[in-house]
Amino acid sequence: MEWVFWGSIAVILYSYFIYPLLLMSASALVQLWRDNSYIWRGENQRSVQHLVDDNLPAVTVVIAAYNEQSCIAQRVENILRQDYPADKLTLLVGSDGSKDRTAEILADIKDPRLKAHLFTENRGKVSVLNELLSLVETEITVLTDANTAFKPDTIRCLVRHFADPDVGAVCGELQLVDGQSGNNRDGVYWRYERLLKFHESRINALLGANGANYAIRQSLYTPLPANTIVDDYKIAMNIARLGYVLKYDPEAIATEDSAPTIKDEMGRRIRIGLGNYQACFSMPWMFSPKNGARLFSYISHKVMRWFVPHMMVTAAVSNVFLLDQPAYMLIFIMQVLFYSLAFYGYQKHKAGKLLSMPVSLVVFFVSMNYALAVGFKRYFSTNIQGNWQRTER
Repeated sequence: MEWVFWGSIAVILYSYFIYPLLLMSASALVQLWRDNSYIWRGENQRSVQHLVDDNLPAVTVVIAAYNEQSCIAQRVENILRQDYPADKLTLLVGSDGSKDRTAEILADIKDPRLKAHLFTENRGKVSVLNELLSLVETEITVLTDANTAFKPDTIRCLVRHFADPDVGAVCGELQLVDGQSGNNRDGVYWRYERLLKFHESRINALLGANGANYAIRQSLYTPLPANTIVDDYKIAMNIARLGYVLKYDPEAIATEDSAPTIKDEMGRRIRIGLGNYQACFSMPWMFSPKNGARLFSYISHKVMRWFVPHMMVTAAVSNVFLLDQPAYMLIFIMQVLFYSLAFYGYQKHKAGKLLSMPVSLVVFFVSMNYALAVGFKRYFSTNIQGNWQRTER
């Protein structure tokens, strides 16, 4: 039983603490090797620069929208005002059977660069994406959400990487802001995840993309099953499967309002958790050694992380069988206090009270893994559909 207990603890510690250290070490070695290889060849260190207008490829921005009347007009304006040649920018927006004024608002916008497809039936995001992407005629496609806002040069930053023919997709940066104050709400965990993306990209081990802000080489798109939940992840990973590089660009910045309530946030996390398990069990090819560094990151960053809830339960249950030893009694008491603190903090957060940083981290960690556990249960107990519900912002 001690082996079970410490094995479960080891998985949790490895995924969240040991893997990042190994990743950053590998990233540093790769960067050092690249720097030295440039010196040996008598070259300056290469960097990605903005392309001049004449060299920019034509780009299509694709948005699947459902009941987005509160933000769709601003989003269209935000895209069409990008610092990108107007004759090289097209915007495809699909209203997926919206029940509000989304379709009406889109129909009233007369800019010829906007191609609005006003579907009357609600089929789900992926069905709309499959149809819209089949209509794209440009080399590069940028995928984003209706409630996101790009910085003026976001598309330029995303597109510049495709000058390298080995690059198949580019993931941009997403910053979460408070809808009321406009202040940046990026938490410690969000910054932690961005750090992992940066170093995974360095060793060609980036896993997926951020659905609010990424670009793909259009010819590499593979249509997805209609009930796919984490479409951004699957689209990017399918491109990686073809042998192309996935890049992360922290200078390609988008902003998005954070969920206004913990209930909205939990609903989003549960659905993402469901999608994570759906992706895990539908991508056996990812366990091939041919994936190299990406396999290392996939197991360490994704697979182990997805099963941390199971390890937390295993650690608690196995600890019960070891209570006859004083050391394990102390550990059990610490576990009880940890989860009690999470419950206390969650209740305070629901009541709108501010939490200290340590309590906030405990609440986030436990609630995130609770959402994953619920997503795991739903994966095996429900018929997964592609239809979506809009999260209030």
